[in-house]
Amino acid sequence: MKVLIACEESQEVCKAFRAKGHEAYSCDIQMCSGGHPEWHICNDVLDIINGNTDFFTCDGKQHTVETWDMIIAHPPCTYLTNVATRHYSLKCTPAEKVVERMKHREESIVFFMQIVSANAPKIAVENPIGRMNTVLRKADQIIHPYMFSNGPEDSEQFVTKATCLWLKGLPVLRPTYTGGKPDNGKLFGRYSNGKSRTWEETRHSGKDRAKVRSKTFKGIAFAMAEQWGNIKEDNDDNERGV
Repeated sequence: MKVLIACEESQEVCKAFRAKGHEAYSCDIQMCSGGHPEWHICNDVLDIINGNTDFFTCDGKQHTVETWDMIIAHPPCTYLTNVATRHYSLKCTPAEKVVERMKHREESIVFFMQIVSANAPKIAVENPIGRMNTVLRKADQIIHPYMFSNGPEDSEQFVTKATCLWLKGLPVLRPTYTGGKPDNGKLFGRYSNGKSRTWEETRHSGKDRAKVRSKTFKGIAFAMAEQWGNIKEDNDDNERGV
C-alpha cells in the first residue's frame, strides 16, 4: 500500500509501515528526526494529501502517487485540546490574546477537516480529547500507550495518555496488552491535593517538550502497521466512516 503519515517528523508510524513492506512516507513542515530522509516529505501536507501529484523526498528523489491507499494523520492539537480551554477565558487571558487563539483554533479546525475529507479510502486522524469531539463527532476510539505496551515492566510505554482516533474504512485498534491500567499515583507521585501526576507532567520539559509529547509511542505505531497494514480490500464489520 501507499501510505501517507501526515504531520509526523518522528517517523515512528512511517518506519513501522516500512518494516511491513509498505511504501510509506512521513510528511511535515519540519525536517524528520527519525533517521530516514529518503522517506520524508518536508512540505505542507495539504499539497499532496489528495494524491494525483509528484513530490520530492528529502534525499532529492521525485515520486508520484495517484491515490493514497491510507492516510494516518497527527494534526497539531495546540488549539484543539481541552487542556487549552482556560486560555479562552477572559478571566485569565487578555481579550486580544483570546481573539488570536480563537483565530488559530478555527484555522486548526479547518486543517483537521481537510485531512478528514481527503481523497483516500482509509483514513485515521488522531488528537487528544478536545474540540473535534464536538465539531466533527465523538471519536471512534480512545486509546492509551499502555494498551499496546509489554505491561508494567515496559516503563516507557506503560503510561496513560488519552488519544482519540477518528476512522474511515478502518477498524478500531485491538489492544495488545489486556491487563489493568497504570496507577499514575504510584508511578509519578501525587500533588498535595492528592491528585495523581501524569506522564506528560513529569517526564518532559524544555524547548522540545511539545515535540517529544506528540511523538507516537512505538507500541501504537507497531499496532497500526500490524493491524491496518493487513486489512483486506473487502469491507469489515468493524470499519468506521469519518
